[in-house]
Amino acid sequence: MSNNNSEFIIGRHPAVAALKSDQPINKVFIQKGLTSDAISQIVKLAKERQLIISNVPKTKLDQLSDHQNHQGVMLSVAAYEYATVDDLFDRAAAKGEDPFFLILDELADPHNLGSILRTADAAGVHGIIIPKRRSVGLTSVVAKTSTGAIEHVPVARVTNLVQTAKELQQRGVWLFGTDMHGTDYRQWNATGAVALVIGNEGKGISPLLKKTCDEMLTIPMIGHVQSLNASVAASLLIYQGYNSRHPL
Repeated sequence: MSNNNSEFIIGRHPAVAALKSDQPINKVFIQKGLTSDAISQIVKLAKERQLIISNVPKTKLDQLSDHQNHQGVMLSVAAYEYATVDDLFDRAAAKGEDPFFLILDELADPHNLGSILRTADAAGVHGIIIPKRRSVGLTSVVAKTSTGAIEHVPVARVTNLVQTAKELQQRGVWLFGTDMHGTDYRQWNATGAVALVIGNEGKGISPLLKKTCDEMLTIPMIGHVQSLNASVAASLLIYQGYNSRHPL
C-alpha cells in the first residue's frame, strides 16, 4: 500500500460506517494510548471482521493522513469499487422506481462530490455517473465528506460522458442540464426516467454534453453573487427532483 491519500478512510464516523459495510478493508490503524467508547467500538468491529489492527504513534497517522483530522483512527482500504451503468439501472428496477441518475461533468472538488453523494443518498438517487478523465474520483476525502453515503450510492465511471448520455436517452432517460438560461427549476417535473447533469464548478457543462441535454434548468438568483457552490446547486435540483417524484 502506498501512502496515497485515496487509499485511506480517515476519522471515527467514516471508519465505523466502512467497518459495518461490506467494503474490503486491509488494515486498521489506531493511535497508541487512545481509549474511548468510539475506539472500543472500532476495535470490536475490526476484530469481528478478523482485520489486522496496528497501534501506531500519532505522528504516523499525521503522516499517513497528510495532517488531516484523523481522530486517532484510519483504515487502509482497497480503492472504492465503481459500478457500471447497468448496475444503476438494476438498482432502480430493484426498488420498483423509474431511474433517477446524476451525471457530474468534470467535478474537481472532492468536498463537492462528497456532499453531492450525501444529498443523493438522502433523496433516493439511484446512482451517479462521472468521467474517468479530469474528474475527482472516489478518494478518502470524498468518502469522509460523504459521511457514509459513499457506501449506499453507486458511482459509475465512464470513458465518454456524451456517448453515455446518448445511451441513456436510447434507454428512455430524459436528460436535464443546468444553465443560466433555462426553465425555472421549480417547474421541473422529474417523474419518469431522468438524469440531472451538473457541470464543472467553474466552466459549467461542456458544450457537447449541453447540446445532448433534452432541457436546461436554471436556479433564479436575486442576490449579488451570481452563482452557488456546485454541491448547493446540485442539492436544490436533486430535491426538486425528489419533490416532483414524491408529491405531498
